[in-house]
Amino acid sequence: MLKQPVLPGFRDAMKKKQTRRELFLAEMDAVAPWGRLLAQIEPYYPKVGPKGGRPLMPLEVTLRLYFLQNWYALSEAMAEEMLYDSEAMRRFAGIELGDDRIPDETTILNFRHLLERHGLTEAIFADVNAQLAGKGIGLRSGTLVDATTIDAPSSTKNKAGGRDPEASSTKKGNDWYFGMKAHIGVDADSGVGHSLDTSTAKVHDSHVWDELLHGDEDSVWADKSYVSAEREAAFKGPDKVWGVMRKAPKGGKLHPIDERINRIIAMVRAKVEHPFRAIKRQFGHVNTRYRGLAKNRAQIFTLFALGNLFLVRRKLMA
Repeated sequence: MLKQPVLPGFRDAMKKKQTRRELFLAEMDAVAPWGRLLAQIEPYYPKVGPKGGRPLMPLEVTLRLYFLQNWYALSEAMAEEMLYDSEAMRRFAGIELGDDRIPDETTILNFRHLLERHGLTEAIFADVNAQLAGKGIGLRSGTLVDATTIDAPSSTKNKAGGRDPEASSTKKGNDWYFGMKAHIGVDADSGVGHSLDTSTAKVHDSHVWDELLHGDEDSVWADKSYVSAEREAAFKGPDKVWGVMRKAPKGGKLHPIDERINRIIAMVRAKVEHPFRAIKRQFGHVNTRYRGLAKNRAQIFTLFALGNLFLVRRKLMA
């Protein structure tokens, strides 16, 4: 005989253990600067729904759902389905099943387009960093510079019958990659990304440099891709450190002293990988989701903003 169903709220109250998803969402809910973000987006958010259509969802609900999309690598359709499936996600979004309307995939899509159209994901990145700066996190003395390639689908088996025309190929070692690049400047002390830019994959890492520095650095740290005698000469000064890894002369070997310097630089710049790990391993963003650099750039700014919050959430909660 089937058991009589228990009321969902009562069943949830009787749980003896929080899931990892519930713990993660509770932490991110506690550290996100909701007031700043909502104030930034509110002037662009429509006040009424389309004529004859359903009323708009509350702004905070759609923003929270947009963050869920990025944390769990969900399409608009899958985000809608997960709200029916996951009590933890509904609670985070502020939706009660049976009492509140579940946003459909079109509503979710329209909100993403609104953010892209008005450049609001870059504002989200700036607002998160302003919040962290107010807590004494970020923009200290040194900057770590690096770039990562984010693969785009290379298959032509799609509606357009071709690959993303704005993505391109690049070679790293003996391997070829097709997609785009995210270039980041990271605070050497906290590991928080303070500057961000994007490009197609064929752009060399070293071509994006000035955009990644905040201007008050007393040290910069980067790998061999960024070797430049002109930049080194321009940066040198009292109490300044040029921490770009040494490169062996063409056809020669690296001097033992330079090898030791490179090992020290590698230890310092290890923190630059932390934001990349957050978006690729924690949030599962290993491939571009959309066609065209503009849409993917918008998502990258959101992902790195959320990645910054994730990396320092324990400090913020303490």
